[in-house]
Amino acid sequence: MIFEQLINSDLGCASYVVGCQQSGEAVVIDPALDTRPLERALERHNARLIGVIETHTHADHVSAHGILALEHGVPIWVSPLADVAFPHQPLVDGASISVGNIELVAVHTPGHRPEHTALQVIDHTRSDEPWLALTGDSLFVGDVARPDLAVAGEEGAVGLYRSLQERLLTMADGVEIFPGHVAGSLCGKGMSAKPSTTLGFERRFNDMLQPMGEAAFVQAANAGLAPKPPNLSRIVDLNRGPLVARPRQPERLSTLPTDAPLLDVRATADAIHGLVAGAYHVPVNQTGFGMRAGFLLNPDAPVVLIAESEEQALRAARALQAIGHLAQRGWILAADAHGTVVLPALTVDEFLAERAAVQIVDVRTDDEVPAVLAGATQIPLHVLHTDALAGLDPARRTAVICQSSARSGIGAAILAARGFSDVHPVVGGGMGSPQFASA
Repeated sequence: MIFEQLINSDLGCASYVVGCQQSGEAVVIDPALDTRPLERALERHNARLIGVIETHTHADHVSAHGILALEHGVPIWVSPLADVAFPHQPLVDGASISVGNIELVAVHTPGHRPEHTALQVIDHTRSDEPWLALTGDSLFVGDVARPDLAVAGEEGAVGLYRSLQERLLTMADGVEIFPGHVAGSLCGKGMSAKPSTTLGFERRFNDMLQPMGEAAFVQAANAGLAPKPPNLSRIVDLNRGPLVARPRQPERLSTLPTDAPLLDVRATADAIHGLVAGAYHVPVNQTGFGMRAGFLLNPDAPVVLIAESEEQALRAARALQAIGHLAQRGWILAADAHGTVVLPALTVDEFLAERAAVQIVDVRTDDEVPAVLAGATQIPLHVLHTDALAGLDPARRTAVICQSSARSGIGAAILAARGFSDVHPVVGGGMGSPQFASA
């Protein structure tokens, strides 16, 4: 068997290459828009791509099925319930796809989406029973999928409960489970970063698989869900609609346009020493770049990327394309952009020493805040750019804090773009730092 798991760490998405060494053929399941890892995997195994399988219509990332179908002429298998607008092979419950000695069997598992389909993988050179299962967005390592992205949360959770109990949990304990997501994805809330598991381990230790009954499962599945990304519908439309060709990469600009949105993708430690006025800042070196940028940017207004290097700019462009921002206006080196907005950082100790004298903005989400920091205004990062900011003084010295400091620079840049003149991100730690235990 040819088997490789390919993970997009920014979005926490997993795709799979499954094939037969004897026949030299392979299929890809849930391909990421950046096809370079897939192409390298096929080359490593000296395998020829013969098809694409989609477990469902993705809402968090644009699939490469269009690129692969257009450039390689391969078929796409997807459930007819997805109602897609491109030529495809129907992936109905029980359908079998053979790749040499390897067989993939479709298991309809609605819940996350009505069309969702898991895949049992059988290597007939070893056994005629499933060796592993590709569970897509149904069963994760340590978690199950969120049920509210395609239908009402209660309806989705009922379907997911039945898919788990009546379809997936009927397999043997020894079946290996390879999910469609790992930690970092918005498609679950407590999944592990571990890339695989066994059904037996999940049956024993996954909280969402413990005996609780349908009603309790529905309540638990809908509790504490992350905010829905604003580009969700756009991504679904792209994945259901006419085939999406390979996006063009942006070109370098020598001067900064005056009529385009700006996104500084440098590390926070670099960006805070000189942002361009009005620019947003999301560091591409942090996991979750695409998700965070997606909350800030209008996909219909191509952005100019401000970066330290071409490699950094193109990395950011690919991450934006993956979330449906298919075109960028261009990219420019930070040295050529001449940013003048400085956001002096505060360490945790410096912040604690002067907290009584500064205006504090806490950008953590509600589920992260057991108790609001005394004197702080809590505004979750994903709404900071649109919130009314009632009660805050743009002229007052302002500190921005989060749980670990990963988001404080992003929040500080948003406030600066909104006219705050004296903004300071708390870096090197945040509310999770030990100093706050006795503060």
